Parts: sequence; structure tokens; C-alpha cells
Amino acid sequence: MMLEGKVAVVTGSGGGIGREIALAMAEAGAKIVINDIGASLGGEGFSATPAEQTKGIIEQKGGQAVINTDSVSEWANAQKIVQCAMDSFGRLDIVVNNAGILRDQIFHRMSPEEWLSVVNVHLNGSFFVSRAAAEVFRKQESGAFVHITSTSGLIGNFGQANYSAAKLGIVGLSKSIALDMKRYNVRSNCLAPFAWSRMTSSIPAETPEQKARVERLMRMGPEKNAPLAVFLASDAAKEVSGQIFAPRMHELFLFSQNRPIKSVHSESGWTPEKIAEVALPAMRSGFTPLERSGDVFSWDPV
Repeated sequence: MMLEGKVAVVTGSGGGIGREIALAMAEAGAKIVINDIGASLGGEGFSATPAEQTKGIIEQKGGQAVINTDSVSEWANAQKIVQCAMDSFGRLDIVVNNAGILRDQIFHRMSPEEWLSVVNVHLNGSFFVSRAAAEVFRKQESGAFVHITSTSGLIGNFGQANYSAAKLGIVGLSKSIALDMKRYNVRSNCLAPFAWSRMTSSIPAETPEQKARVERLMRMGPEKNAPLAVFLASDAAKEVSGQIFAPRMHELFLFSQNRPIKSVHSESGWTPEKIAEVALPAMRSGFTPLERSGDVFSWDPV
């Protein structure tokens, strides 16, 4: 019961990874605010059914949960989500920013609407909900954020400029929260999940290589990500903040973060020509390959 007595808001917990995190946190003793608008993968429509299903499972197992159906993509709604926790359970200890949609499109065809809709839910939504919860966390001088990022942002993927930018932005948001709120004993970490869910169901499976990648993903259920989320939200992780983790089947990864890896110096300064002649050859061996997530994580999960 690592989360005994705690209250958690889990956005996008009507299904998939969010539902599994909500179920695991409830089993670990937390009371859960299930936030989900029940929209399609592209963000269209509304249904309370997914959230109700999650609530039913939690209550069948003896846990406590309430439902909130406000969209994370609006500032005023984020206040309502946090207030739902306070009204229902009198406190808030954990926020899991998991809600998300997809509008995949090759970059040179991506519309402003496709860009904004995804950024609004993933990045703005993570900020809005975190910012609303920050007031509570600051006053009680405790709290934990678990933000869901993605290897699409950390490494790269085709046709996901909107999603990748939002997910990498979440990493910067998490680090800023960790730095700014450390004085209040508030922690903030990122989790990059590996799982077959509706968020990965759009991955192409046309070539033999693509089919092999999808087959590997399909063996990884969304529940594989829940234990790490529970740990990061618990007091056992009180010294863990500003980090990026990824669970992949039975593997756990800690991701590196941007730091200088090479440098060159010129006493007389630099010209474009001198950069081409001297700096480029010196730095080239340190260039990051232009790879996708599937290229980097190419081995079978174990």
C-alpha cells in the first residue's frame, strides 16, 4: 500500500495506460479522480462511459474513485479537475498528466488545426493541470507529478511533429517544475511508456520491418507502465525528481538529458568558413544519428 492515504488525479484514465495507472494507484491505496472526456483518438466526441468503466473496476476491488469529465486543454477546466479532488477527498497528492490525442500527419501537410489540437491537449493540458495543482502542493509542501512523455519526442518518429514537439516540451515543463518547486518538497518526473494502446495503434504496419515493430509493441500491455508510475508517485521516490524513465516490458530505462558533448575553441573567433573547415570535422563524430524510436529500440522486449 505505497500510496495509502493519498489522492491522485489521473488524466485520460478512461482507458489504456491511464486506466492501468489509475487501477494500480487505487490498488496501492490512493483515492482516484478519473479524468476523461471519452473522446476518440483524434479528440472528437464525448462519452462518460470509459471513465465509468474505470470507476467500476476500482470500486469492485474495494477502492474509491470519482469521475471528472472536463477537458485538460482549457485553463478553467484544469481548476475544476483539481477542485474535484479537493471537494471529493479533501486533498491532492499526485497528478498524472496522461491525457492525449493524435493527429498524425507528415510535416509538410500538417495543418495549423492538427498542430494546435495536439499541443493543446498534451503540452498545454499538462501545464494547466500542473499549474492548478501547484497551488495545493505549495500550501501543503508536498506533492508528486508524473508526466507522460514519449520516445517520439525524446528520439523521433515519422509524421508526428505535433505530438513529438508536445512530448519533448513536457520534458522541459517537468524539469522546470522540479527546479521551481523543490523548495516545497514537490517532485516532478517523466515516464515514456512502451505499450500497445490506441495511442500506438496508428503506427504503420506495411513493410516487414514495420510489422515486426508493431508485433513487438503488441506484446507489451499498458499495465506494464503502471508500477513505475506508482513508484514515482510514492514516498519511496522522495529523492527522485527531474528525471526521465521508460518501462519496456520487464526493462526499465533512465534517459540521458541534454548536456554538451564536444567543444572547439578559436582564439580569433569564428567565421562561417572556419566553422566549416575546423569545427565541423571536430564535432561530426558526436552528431546524433537521424533515427526513429523504432531504430533505437530495435531488439525484442524481454
